[in-house]
Amino acid sequence: MATEIKVPTLGESVTEATVAKWFKSVGEAVNQDEPLVELETDKVTLEVNAPAAGVLAEIAADVDTDVEVGALLGKIDGDAKAAPAPKKEEKKEEAKKEEPAPAPEPAPAPAPAPAPAAAAPAAAPLLPAVRKLVEDNNLDPSAIPASGKDGRLLKGDVLAYLEKGGAAAPAPAPAAAPAAAPVAATAPAKAEQYPPRVDGPREERVKMTRLRKMVAERLKSAQNTAAMLTTFNECDMTAVIEARAQYSDSFEKKHGVRLGFMSFFVKASIVALRELPAVNAEIHGDDIIYKNYYDISIAVGSPQGLVVPVLRDADQKTFAEVEATIADFGKRARDGKITIEELQGGSFTITNGGIFGSLNSTPILNAPQSGILGMHSIQKRPMVMPDGSIEARPMMNLALSYDHRIVDGREAVTFLVRVKECIEDPSRIMFDV
Repeated sequence: MATEIKVPTLGESVTEATVAKWFKSVGEAVNQDEPLVELETDKVTLEVNAPAAGVLAEIAADVDTDVEVGALLGKIDGDAKAAPAPKKEEKKEEAKKEEPAPAPEPAPAPAPAPAPAAAAPAAAPLLPAVRKLVEDNNLDPSAIPASGKDGRLLKGDVLAYLEKGGAAAPAPAPAAAPAAAPVAATAPAKAEQYPPRVDGPREERVKMTRLRKMVAERLKSAQNTAAMLTTFNECDMTAVIEARAQYSDSFEKKHGVRLGFMSFFVKASIVALRELPAVNAEIHGDDIIYKNYYDISIAVGSPQGLVVPVLRDADQKTFAEVEATIADFGKRARDGKITIEELQGGSFTITNGGIFGSLNSTPILNAPQSGILGMHSIQKRPMVMPDGSIEARPMMNLALSYDHRIVDGREAVTFLVRVKECIEDPSRIMFDV
């Protein structure tokens, strides 16, 4: 009996997906609930498991095919049997039969002088874009199947390897440094030169993933729809840094998670959102929807692109729960395990470009939300203190992008001031002032 494999319900507002890859070929045996095909939506990548055991009899949707919810992906024949794989022992016996009898050994001749060993052919140099992708993800280039000319590794090969769950290369053991060859005292020093350009195509065309394409469309739509404006401020991180230094060890020992900066900014944002509900609202047609909950979207980078999972009811969570949830988001985003449900909703977004070294930016709204807070790197700067003295203080630039159709300039500036006050005096978070 044939069992149909169909596209499952993908979540609210998600009606279409792209077939990313099949884990089985036609004729292969499959077990019930075994991952069979991977679908890529505009939010996440998800696996479809086999609804029954049997043999994959048909693939109705090939790789890169767009499919809608309920569409036929393939069929499983529960009565058929997979073709048996050839036995390795039989192959070995056949090889032995074909192997000619060894010739008698000739009398030993005087050994000739050993010739210098031929150097093994060097691997093709990596293209700059490929090298950066390999280094960023700590990959072993030799483990990635190459499809370019003369076995050259292309960027598309690395992306495909990452999507298949390619593992990072193990850290090499430190090797003893070889003895330096003696250099003649009169030898002139060679001028430093730029490395030669590697051979290969001048350009490489790689198809955009559905996630990347949808992110691009939504960001552009936000620019075209909202009256987007950004206001800036700065905050002194001294108090937060001192609090982390004082409680970091005991916090991690008790809760099993590190005390980071994000929990402070999540809680500070909630204090500001309570006072300025327009920043937590959204426009729907001719109406303004004010939200009486605080679902904070946290921007997280992944190999496939930016994802923004939602920290539900963040006002009800402790510092430890906030830190643990955000750490879990980061890990599962890198592994491609974020679910569609975790990406839906959200009333306000926080993005931290500081982890990449950004000093300032103008973040784009996460539509239909009306506000997004941008954090940046901490930099020591000379600041004039209340008593007139000058001190080097750890400062962070803050940016709030907002929809001017619903949020006035006064509200946006006040929001950043409240966040600044809470970060510079964290006790305000406890008392919600």
